[in-house]
Amino acid sequence: MKKLLYLSFIILYFGDAIAQEKESEKPTGPIPEGEVATTKQTVKINGTTIELTAKAGTVQLRDENNEPIALFGFTSYVKEGAPSTRPIVFSYNGGPGSSSFWLHMGVMGPKRIVVNDPNFNSAAPYQLVNNDYSILDVADLVMIDPVGTGLSVPIGKAKFEDFWGVDQDIRSISLFITQYLIDNSRMNSPKFLLGESYGTFRNAGVMNSLLDQGIAMNGVIMVSAVFDLRTLLFPPNDDLPYIVHFPTYAATAWYHNKVANKPATVEAYMTTVRKFTEEEYAPALFKGDQLSGGEKSAMAAKLSALSGVSSDYWLKADLRVQADEFFQELLRDEGNTVGRLDSRYKGISQDGIGQFADYDPQSAAISPAYIQGFLHYFHNDLKVNKKLTYTVTAGRRDGFKWDWKHKGNFAWGATAAINTGIDMAEAMSKAPNMKVLILNGYYDIATVFYGVEHSINHLGLTKEVKDNIIMKYYEAGHMMYTHQPSLEKFKKDVGTFIVENAR
Repeated sequence: MKKLLYLSFIILYFGDAIAQEKESEKPTGPIPEGEVATTKQTVKINGTTIELTAKAGTVQLRDENNEPIALFGFTSYVKEGAPSTRPIVFSYNGGPGSSSFWLHMGVMGPKRIVVNDPNFNSAAPYQLVNNDYSILDVADLVMIDPVGTGLSVPIGKAKFEDFWGVDQDIRSISLFITQYLIDNSRMNSPKFLLGESYGTFRNAGVMNSLLDQGIAMNGVIMVSAVFDLRTLLFPPNDDLPYIVHFPTYAATAWYHNKVANKPATVEAYMTTVRKFTEEEYAPALFKGDQLSGGEKSAMAAKLSALSGVSSDYWLKADLRVQADEFFQELLRDEGNTVGRLDSRYKGISQDGIGQFADYDPQSAAISPAYIQGFLHYFHNDLKVNKKLTYTVTAGRRDGFKWDWKHKGNFAWGATAAINTGIDMAEAMSKAPNMKVLILNGYYDIATVFYGVEHSINHLGLTKEVKDNIIMKYYEAGHMMYTHQPSLEKFKKDVGTFIVENAR
């Protein structure tokens, strides 16, 4: 009996202590409201000056029960005097954990940063110019910063982990878009999503989530896409990532003149490389250790000829070269490494015998210009409170942990895949008039174009629905808009897509 009484006391004591601890974790004081700066901006496109109302800051995001859960950061540009039926584009970058300033200052907003593509840039001052290639002549724009990036932070009872995950992120972005449409009387506007990198992975989930709530997109634009994370990672005993990366290795070798008797265009070369990859390389890897020594040597020689990396290296790698190994190997003899985000870029390699590249030349070349140029514009032109800290990348202060579980990706109680392509297929099948535009960079080794092609070809779509997917290709990398000819093509491709699907 004494033991029972003692146990009861322990339970009551610690139960009360836990309750008090949880009570102390609850927010005290009033829940903060959002803060938005409103300015007048202009952009000149095709000789016409467009007057814009710009809003930048945060709004209080509410959950399904109208409880405030975040101060949600955004920047919007709305054409003055335009009807509410003008198209509207919701745009974001990826990461996960990246704010939206890359797209904002690279191609979407009224101003853009000029960089010395594909070379390194000097320090400030940087060129901030009128963006002749913005889509603001055909649509209004809302740049979105997911929670943990930009000015977006949890409030009330919410925590970062409530937003940091595949499904959590899809939910919060969908909540914001829905709330914005209602608050700004834009529910009857033609609606578009435009995401880059992980933003395309997010797009596939958001387009389906919103459709389930009765909100259909007119079109979805995928910039440097990924839907199946196997195409980016290199899991043990999985040949797929090696197969889908190879064409981009070959394109990179073509660009850096590491291919003998190279064709006149990279497009022509990719036709040859796709055929080889599908008909010869993939079957060879599928054989595993059943590939004979002679077959293996012959395959290594072919891989070498197409990729610019020695056959000896391919043999030592068992015909399987990972992306960060390729970055380091291709230009090793020159003392250089090539870019992950854009393999046209090259930078000094300080480790001449290193197996892996230890930095990305493209990221190193353009990040200071984009970050400093954006922050100057954000606080001086858009008049956002200078006491508010804009977070470029999530988790730099408090750590960052992403929950990769996604509904529909489970089998036998385990995560069988990390893939939102199934969401896109479901949405496109339920709304067979919805169009998807996918923009691919030949020199993008972060999200490889052949991986996108593989994913699209394995969605199980009917021909009528698959015909709603439009593929475009650029002679640049992940952020193809740093390349002037690709920037011009981006404007044409995206602008035409919006106009044609807003009718």
